[in-house]
Amino acid sequence: MTTVVQKFGGTSVGNVTKIKRVAERIKRKMDEGKKVVTVVSAMGKSTDKLVELANDITDSPDPREMDMLLTTGEQVTISLVVMALKEMGVDAVSLTGWQAGIETEDVHQDARITDIKAENVQQHLDEGKAVLVAGFQGVSETGDITTLGRGGSDTTAVALAAALKAESCSIYTDVTGVFTADPRYVKNARKLDGISYDEMLELANLGAGVLHPRAVEFAKNYNVSLIVRSSMEDVEGTTVEEEAPMEQNLIVRGLAFEEDVTKITIERLPNQYDTMSNLFSLLAEQGISVDIIIQQMTADHGLNVSFSIDTASLGKALDVLHNNKVNLCYSTIRHESTLAKVSIVGSGMVSNPGVAADMFTVLSDEEVAIKMVSTSEIAVSAVVPEQDMVKAVEALHSFFGLDAKEKAKIEAVKA
Repeated sequence: MTTVVQKFGGTSVGNVTKIKRVAERIKRKMDEGKKVVTVVSAMGKSTDKLVELANDITDSPDPREMDMLLTTGEQVTISLVVMALKEMGVDAVSLTGWQAGIETEDVHQDARITDIKAENVQQHLDEGKAVLVAGFQGVSETGDITTLGRGGSDTTAVALAAALKAESCSIYTDVTGVFTADPRYVKNARKLDGISYDEMLELANLGAGVLHPRAVEFAKNYNVSLIVRSSMEDVEGTTVEEEAPMEQNLIVRGLAFEEDVTKITIERLPNQYDTMSNLFSLLAEQGISVDIIIQQMTADHGLNVSFSIDTASLGKALDVLHNNKVNLCYSTIRHESTLAKVSIVGSGMVSNPGVAADMFTVLSDEEVAIKMVSTSEIAVSAVVPEQDMVKAVEALHSFFGLDAKEKAKIEAVKA
């Protein structure tokens, strides 16, 4: 008997009816002769409610106690799913993160998994039980309960699949798979049958919310067959694997985008070897994540440095920079908000020069101003005005042949 791992998010277990539906899926999979491990998130918006409770008590809740509080949400879900399974005559057991052997670094609210000792999970599987594991949580070497941050349940599922050498890991969501772009914004977006780890990792890092980057990274590192599929519809999903077949030789496989980007420009920094190190070390020490960085030499041999951050971090970033003006020796700071980042991703870019030029031409034709640019081997990103984000994405999606109608044309020719 082979083992499969499944993960169901909060919307998939949001009420009793949905919980029973998840239990039915688990039973069907076991009836097929599979050993089944299922990772679940907290029900619906229950985590948000727990956060609200904490904030009603204090403006700065203790991180350790927040982890203790938030992990209760997943424990509610695993116990209810097990109850539903037992009502169906299926032997099952629920396990918290620490009971499942998920060990993490000693960090609260955004811990990374360091090891999984899956003997307990394996024993229950060998006894013929369905195993329900609480996602998003683990235990540190000091014995404290920890949480894995955003997308932590995805990471839990993939890590367990790696530790158990599972046949596959299916991530059940409220969409039918990975799309060429977010279908909520791009009406002609279409589902991909397959995508490579590297492409999915780029899309996830650049704003595509269907999978968390840490989960994709785990899948790539341990060669876990990762499938994104719908929790509501019984349809084929999208397989994330080492080398996905190039669908009709598409150079660009998908687009990602994110709002609430701010560009900060620091003018006339000293042109010294340690300037960049000093600047970005200060920001990193305050937990401020920096994305695109541009450095320019001034006429008087100083440096102008621009970088992008999440707009939510703007206040903290400005405080750090103003408090360290003497040490950094800059002249002025300018910032521009209400920006967005639009990215194209595809492994075909490696062997096809001119893709970036095509992207910029499309944006120019749409009269979209480009504020910043970054590139990698398989991605090109541009920071643009937030009001032009959807227009830019739709134009790029169509230009690179990703619209659903383009696939329909191809399939008609094949037929």
